[in-house]
Amino acid sequence: MPEATHVASGKVREIYALDDERLLLVATDRISTFDVVLLTEIPDKGRVLTGLSGFWFARTKHIVPNHLLALREDARSTECRRLEMLPVECVVRGYITGSGWKDYLATGQVSGHRLPEGLQESERLPEPLFTPSTKAQTGHDENITRDQAAELVGRERFDEVEQTAIALYRFAAAHAEARGIILADTKFELGLDGDGTLVLADEAFTPDSSRFWPADRYAPGGPQPSFDKQFVRDYCESIGWDKTHPGPELPEQVVVETRAKYVEAFERVTGISFEDYIADPDVVLR
Repeated sequence: MPEATHVASGKVREIYALDDERLLLVATDRISTFDVVLLTEIPDKGRVLTGLSGFWFARTKHIVPNHLLALREDARSTECRRLEMLPVECVVRGYITGSGWKDYLATGQVSGHRLPEGLQESERLPEPLFTPSTKAQTGHDENITRDQAAELVGRERFDEVEQTAIALYRFAAAHAEARGIILADTKFELGLDGDGTLVLADEAFTPDSSRFWPADRYAPGGPQPSFDKQFVRDYCESIGWDKTHPGPELPEQVVVETRAKYVEAFERVTGISFEDYIADPDVVLR
């Protein structure tokens, strides 16, 4: 990539500078579980993340502007605007699961929200909740209260972020529901452009940033089947891995089933054939 300068590596993405105003994000096929990048890649995973993000960026511009400038022909690279990123993860929960469920069991609250007694795991919440978290450089992000998040970004900006995040979640959840998918929760990265305008960045409503559950198999009272890394997590748990680096290599069947889940999520959410997207990435923007 002679026109770009490599500036950073994430768990999944490689980041390049195109110029002072633009970045190139390349979504690799790397997969991480329990915060460790595994040795085995999942073919086309990066293309699924890029295509789904492009699909959502194109359809949520009426709620908040985003960083997308163009999708490249490889279907995994995104040209985007440089932003000043906010120092919080913007998490919205429509169902009580994951770390939110653990917090609820321990305290009856999630990020300062007092919840009704007697909720079951994976139960739908009365209203979507904004539950911010820290951005950990190493290890896990940690849930924080709304007041703690407001201290990090300022009260006025926090109110704007909360309203925007919940509006994005409601929009995407309604779209997913019409396609037989429950959007249980999601997280966003938001930043500011040079004018101080709030901008959606990174990725949006992908299997890496969201929990998608098949609606026809939904049964509150425990964990749900999902369109994400479930096969990988289950395999890693089954072999007694200690969840430290380096991670295990994945058998072919786990790789095949995981790729199939990512592609199924793409096609069910977008209504677009994955092969059509590979042939013409801009199809998700129309």
